Amino acid sequence: MKPIITLAGVLLALASACAQAEPIVIKFSHVVADDTPKGKGALMFKRLAEERLPGQVRVEVYPNSTLFGDATELEALRNDEVQLLAPSLAKFEQYTKQLQVFDLPFLFDDIEAVNRFQKRTKGKQLLRSMEDKNITGLAYWHNGMKQLSATRMLRLPSDASGLSFRIQPSAVLEAQFGAVGASTQKIAFADVYDALRTGTVQGAENPWSNIYSKKMHTVQPYIIETDHGVLDYMVVSNTRFWMGMPHKIRFELEAILDEVSFMVNREAEELNSADRERIRQAGTSEIVALTPEERERWREAMRPVWQQFEPVIGADIIKAAETVNRKQRN
Repeated sequence: MKPIITLAGVLLALASACAQAEPIVIKFSHVVADDTPKGKGALMFKRLAEERLPGQVRVEVYPNSTLFGDATELEALRNDEVQLLAPSLAKFEQYTKQLQVFDLPFLFDDIEAVNRFQKRTKGKQLLRSMEDKNITGLAYWHNGMKQLSATRMLRLPSDASGLSFRIQPSAVLEAQFGAVGASTQKIAFADVYDALRTGTVQGAENPWSNIYSKKMHTVQPYIIETDHGVLDYMVVSNTRFWMGMPHKIRFELEAILDEVSFMVNREAEELNSADRERIRQAGTSEIVALTPEERERWREAMRPVWQQFEPVIGADIIKAAETVNRKQRN
């Protein structure tokens, strides 16, 4: 007996076929401009994804907090209102304490040490540390190593005593400055220049590119080349969304992210180097280079912060991070 083909059946089959043909939409939201390393990375991801998965994936990029801002973006991700973000690592404190390892002062000697840690087992495990909160880490993107800026010369830890520093919301960063007798204020990045200009705070910590782009060097007479911490981002997705994609598409997108991450990290390093030189040429700030002995005194003054946060970060994670440094310490 031949099956009876009805109009309703034909329409249902056509609707199903059309539904399967619809591309997967990935909304990529971030809080910076398109011409920053992060902004360029988002646009490169869009271009490569749509070139290599034509008709299967469509990426919508929303820069400058046009879709979600710092305060709401992670909850929006968990609710699948946005599928990709690249927040600063300090923003994940409420979801996992393990990522606080990246805020520990003077733990990494340089950006190459950070690279080594992120590529090794413990660094990769941290990408998966929030999956029980429906957040999957996909890649690390650099902004750069942080320098101290201030209204006062800071050669020794005691020189910071009594000053107030702007920080991101982070218990580790509060403790970091408390260890040298300084106070802190949590101020949005967009407001840091005015806070420094008016004296609301007397210092801050930022990579060279942040200092130059926000003109902080024009209101901070001293910039101390400490490389005391790293300001990085983590590219994250909604776990259920990411794992729910067809395997072949997910595999290709992860390969694309590897390419994009290499470009972003190279651009960030080049930009920081160029902006350091621009600040030097501007002549509005004195760039202070610490001797190895002076830097070690800062490290020892702030090392108690490592012990303070070891119970929540994990001694194994801190040890794995410390061992990536090339310099041998006693």
